[in-house]
Amino acid sequence: MRLRDDYRSLSGAEKAAMMMLSVGEDSAVKLFELMEDDEIREISQTMAGLGTLSSEIVEQLFMEFVQQISTTGTVTGSYDSTERLLTKVLADERVDAIMEEIRGPAGRTMWDKLANVNEEVLANFLKNEYPQTVAVVLSKVRPDHAARVLSSLPESFAMEVVMRMLRMESVQKEVLDDIERTLRNEFMSNLARTNRRDAHEIMAEIFNSFDRNTEGRFLNSLEERNRDAAEKIKSLMFTFEDLKKLDPSGTQTLLRGIEKEKLGLALKGASEEIRDLFFSNMSERAGKILREDMEALGPVRLKDVDESQAYIVNIAKELSAKGEIMISDNKGDDELVY
Repeated sequence: MRLRDDYRSLSGAEKAAMMMLSVGEDSAVKLFELMEDDEIREISQTMAGLGTLSSEIVEQLFMEFVQQISTTGTVTGSYDSTERLLTKVLADERVDAIMEEIRGPAGRTMWDKLANVNEEVLANFLKNEYPQTVAVVLSKVRPDHAARVLSSLPESFAMEVVMRMLRMESVQKEVLDDIERTLRNEFMSNLARTNRRDAHEIMAEIFNSFDRNTEGRFLNSLEERNRDAAEKIKSLMFTFEDLKKLDPSGTQTLLRGIEKEKLGLALKGASEEIRDLFFSNMSERAGKILREDMEALGPVRLKDVDESQAYIVNIAKELSAKGEIMISDNKGDDELVY
């Protein structure tokens, strides 16, 4: 059979077939499990008739693959996309259990989630823990929520917790990680199975996806009908203006992770405070180039600004979820990770 060595003549299906043959049986099986039947059929037929390929053409395939992956921008993950992927490889009951555990109560970190758990429910769990553990947990949640939880604990136990909190010094990261793991495995996972996903969190995600005019219109209307619900949704939302809570180190980390063209477009519609945040964390030369690029853009569509700001917010959320940046609340020592 003739040796294939003309990469430009390959079709998309042939490239896919080459990739499947190159990654090995185990990896190919996993990839096939994620495909629809018609995709499997087309690629299988192509594989069967592919013939002999030169090492140069295989190398070109992988070079193109790496180049495309590195220039496609961010990959967006969501509850829905994750659930669809799991459904292809796991039984429905197992998928439901995993998704419920992932979602849990409303909140983006373990401490955010605890703040949305009824104080009596949380107190009922914590009263069986060591006072020192409870002291650490209550030192990490909002003071008002900690007060309600303490009020729901047996008085003698609550006073023991208070004394531990007064004597508590900095907590080792290993200890904190262990407590978070316990809360997630023993408390949140069970709580998630008995609670539906918080409706305010769902609406916050929807509102985050609106353009700013639609978002403002809906929030104003909701405030007229139910101010408490509107405030709850706003507290769960994360907007481009919230980036002003970033510290200098976090801002510089974010700058390294975003496309500069998107930043220029996003800043066209940003407040002076946000603009100063980014420019103050750039070199004088980089800031000068960005300002010139922004001026060269001229008038821009609000829709394009919103899309660029949403892109940067998503990058910030990803970095925050990985623990690479921290977004501080305005209340002082408290920190929120979105």
